[in-house]
This record gives sequence, C-alpha cells and structure tokens, in this order.
Amino acid sequence: MKLKNYMEELVFNMIDKVLKKEDCCKCEKCILDIAAVALNELPPRYVVSEEKEVFLKVKQLEQQFEVDAMAAIIKAEKIVRQNPRH
Repeated sequence: MKLKNYMEELVFNMIDKVLKKEDCCKCEKCILDIAAVALNELPPRYVVSEEKEVFLKVKQLEQQFEVDAMAAIIKAEKIVRQNPRH
C-alpha cells in the first residue's frame, strides 16, 4: 500500500497540456517551479491504496480536481514567468 497525494500526480499529468497553450519557458526548472507554486495553492488529496485503486477512489471528483489544477497551473505559470529563476 502507498500514501499518495493525488493532486501532485494530477498536476504533473496536466502541466504539459496546460502549458502548451501558454507562451512561457518550458525548461525543467520552470516546470518544477510552476508545479510547486500550483501545488501550494491546491489542497492535498491524500489516498492510501494499492496503485491501481488510486484512480478508482478519486474518479468521482476528478472533473473538479482537473478544473482546480488547471486554474492553479495557469496562475503559477504567470508567477514564474514574472520571476524566472534560471
């Protein structure tokens, strides 16, 4: 069994798709900074389960989580673009 923050997995799964529409730096440092800022804005959603069960447990709330994650990623991208660390 594993303890997993579902929001972390969701942000990393969505970040490339969301940033494809944004004119921003996509270097590894900026991507990680954007993910960190976004995750600090989102409430953690921890689940304890077998690897395959993680997605089944949160499937009901996935649409709202995706909307929240997308908004947090876009907001984080603007912050990082104004203050790049590279």
